[in-house]
Amino acid sequence: QVQLVESGGGLVRAGGSLRLSCTASGRTFSEYAMGWFRQAPGKEREFVAAISWKDSSTYYADSVKGRFTISRDNAKNTVYLQIHRLEPEDTAVYYCAADYRYWGIRVFEWDEYDSWGQGTQVTVST
Repeated sequence: QVQLVESGGGLVRAGGSLRLSCTASGRTFSEYAMGWFRQAPGKEREFVAAISWKDSSTYYADSVKGRFTISRDNAKNTVYLQIHRLEPEDTAVYYCAADYRYWGIRVFEWDEYDSWGQGTQVTVST
């Protein structure tokens, strides 16, 4: 498994931007598909975005397409989530997750992932 540490969350006004980072240690980062999920108070954890370990292809939840961008830098063992035009509905704890050598239809499912970070809080004010 890998150990994951998120950073970059904070309090932002609606319409603003943030870049979340997730740095991995342990096994070879480049062999992990990486995902971002979020959980708002009183709601279930939901898929946000994922990036392949093979070719950096990406998937996004429909609710974030066009505003969120996931990317990875294997040399830095880091995956990023760039968020633009933040909305109050984006308020949540954001988690990164790692899935060893998998890229398929279950990348949207939180229980597919092997390792999780502790989360970083994003709060969007009006």
